Amino acid sequence: MIKILFLEDEPNILEVTTEYMKMQGYDVTCVSNGADAIEMLKSYNFNLAVLDIMVPKVTGLEVLEYINENKRDIATIMLTALGDEQTQLKAFNLKTDDYVIKPFSPLLLLKRIEAVLRRSLTEKKYEENTEFYIDDKTYQAYYKGQSLNLTLSEFLLLQTLINEPDRVFNREQLIMKIFNEDYISNDRIIDAHVKNLRKKLPYNYIKTVIGVGYQFNKEDNQ
Repeated sequence: MIKILFLEDEPNILEVTTEYMKMQGYDVTCVSNGADAIEMLKSYNFNLAVLDIMVPKVTGLEVLEYINENKRDIATIMLTALGDEQTQLKAFNLKTDDYVIKPFSPLLLLKRIEAVLRRSLTEKKYEENTEFYIDDKTYQAYYKGQSLNLTLSEFLLLQTLINEPDRVFNREQLIMKIFNEDYISNDRIIDAHVKNLRKKLPYNYIKTVIGVGYQFNKEDNQ
């Protein structure tokens, strides 16, 4: 059963949202302050933490920082009435998986939870079944626990191919994924990134499709 830690100090939101989560089959542990949230994280294992930011004793951002430093396998969604850009950027810099602004629909939150858990559990399964994996939170790829020290462009290229392993990308599409439409350069920059990536990766994860572009190489790495 999926275990969720829910940090919220507003009783009505806590009660209603918890009920919606339980109706979806989640095992929910509720706390109303950040200090209790950290104690729960120290004592129990969770798949996801839904954290309100403005709570007593210890803020949700401080709880997120604790998770980032000590429980990196837990997915997180920040839940707050603070809609300013600075707060959101701080949360994302602390590697949160998603950010929901109050007031919110419980049904929408459930969809966000479903999406975050699907992505998180898929990444964890991939990590458990291979010595090589990518971490969307740190923007790095790892082999036998060691970072491969990818540049941001190299990571985004690899992430794009892995996320759609059945798709063949041409160079222009990869440029759009990595640099966006404002980037103007020779499309052979992708070839240079692929060359550098292949030097760093432990196996041949990138397949060249002659006349088209590149694809994640599933056949040699199953």
